[in-house]
Amino acid sequence: MNSRKLLSETQRTFPATKACSQQPSRILIVDVTSPSWANTCSVLSEALENSLCLACSLTGPCRIPLLSLYLVQTQQECLLPFVHLKENFARVQACISELRSLSREGCFPQGGNGVVQAVEDGLQQFKQYSRHTAAGGSANSSVEITILTSQSGKEIVKQLERKLKDVDLVSLRRIQVTEVLKRDFLEPEDVEQCTPAEEPSSSDIAILGMDIDLQTIEDNVISLEMLFKTWLHDCGSEREHLHLLLPSGGLSCGTAPKPTLMCLKCDLQERLLDPALLSGTTDGTLRTADLNPPCHMTAWPATMLYKLQVVKALKSEGVCESVLYGLPFIIKPTSCWQLDWDELELNQHSFHALCHSLLKRKWMLLAKHEPQNTCPSWNTVVHSYYIIVPSDSATLLVKPVAVRELLMPSTFPALLAEHPERVQGPIESALNSLEVEVTYNPLHLKSNLYKYLKSMLYRPLHRQQPQPRDQRPERHQPKQVRLLSLTNTDRLYLVLLICFLQKGRGQLPDTLTGQGGQHMAGAVFTYSCRSSEVSIA
Repeated sequence: MNSRKLLSETQRTFPATKACSQQPSRILIVDVTSPSWANTCSVLSEALENSLCLACSLTGPCRIPLLSLYLVQTQQECLLPFVHLKENFARVQACISELRSLSREGCFPQGGNGVVQAVEDGLQQFKQYSRHTAAGGSANSSVEITILTSQSGKEIVKQLERKLKDVDLVSLRRIQVTEVLKRDFLEPEDVEQCTPAEEPSSSDIAILGMDIDLQTIEDNVISLEMLFKTWLHDCGSEREHLHLLLPSGGLSCGTAPKPTLMCLKCDLQERLLDPALLSGTTDGTLRTADLNPPCHMTAWPATMLYKLQVVKALKSEGVCESVLYGLPFIIKPTSCWQLDWDELELNQHSFHALCHSLLKRKWMLLAKHEPQNTCPSWNTVVHSYYIIVPSDSATLLVKPVAVRELLMPSTFPALLAEHPERVQGPIESALNSLEVEVTYNPLHLKSNLYKYLKSMLYRPLHRQQPQPRDQRPERHQPKQVRLLSLTNTDRLYLVLLICFLQKGRGQLPDTLTGQGGQHMAGAVFTYSCRSSEVSIA
């Protein structure tokens, strides 16, 4: 195997054992034999670096536990063996730099079985890694392989199906063959469907089977970023994430008024990445607070003046609720007493006119948060964006809105027009049995929060959790007491003095230290109250 080593890579070793993760390991195979590789190289490198730096910055369990990178030239080349992503971003970045340097068009001939060989080698390496970690009591049990190619995706799939028949695929969760197309090569009807989260059609499933997915994607940074961000989704499928309980709508049997429930089992998927999960750099240049608009802009205490620069108007029907996040704030005209009365009145009328015009036009406003202070040129300013929503009162609502870096890929399957009656009937019955309110009033709901807080505040000291024995402070800490120097003393006087002190009513320290006078020649003595021994140095 043609395996070019990085400078920091002296031998191909497996990373140390980590805790078991439900997320699969990832193998990325990049086919650089296409004549259009020069166009794809820069956008692929940028998208991969963006996505992986985001993954490394997320706190909590690692969403990409292990990563390996292969190049396919005349034959396969392992550019990056399996590494733990969070601890090895520098190595990953070095590999991306090497990938970026392979931008010479047409330097690698097409053909051969390099992609298939890379898949076989990757599976073999993962198998050896699994044995290594299993010996330590932990294992990552599955791997997903993503193949990026500008060749015909269907031809790649046929090669894989033909060559992998006799290969052990127990640990393989999925192979994703992604055909990267230039916009010029896309048919008009294919443009809308060229997304990284595209599901294979029923005809494709019959050809490809359930273990290999085929999709097409445009060779631009955003499309490739969304492809790599699918790796950040929770891939655990051991159990459902949510039970949605609805009343069945029927009468319960017996005399007990115990309602029966209909349970809809669901999975949850992130629409956005929570900025609070992003850890900052070690030197504090980029802090979580800079990325987290709800923490960055607060209504209380009002310690600074915030500035929101309106950059666009948006149609109300064109803003999806799933891209809004964080805590909302109410905007209303100021009542600052330091302003002149005429200025206050004009400001209030202008504010009301803005609310009225936005409602009339059915518009929202997109605003950018202006930084408070000008930063040095070497500091990166992270901008926050907000949506300003009008209401039928003299107030506006401001809420953080997602930006490109936080957006996660999602699919929204079309809603079927008709459903079987055996399914539609129970659902309609369940909905009909619900109590309907015209408006939601939060004052009608209690969460026992007050009760919980009071119990925490009034908890007696003796109910607190006891400290472990090895963490308790010792009751009798050794103390050092220096006695005054004795001018006319000797060993006998010293012993008599200590005995006198020992019979006293006061509490003696564990150790007495003193310095003798003339007859002791300045000798230092130590008396242990526990062992009643005297040592003189």
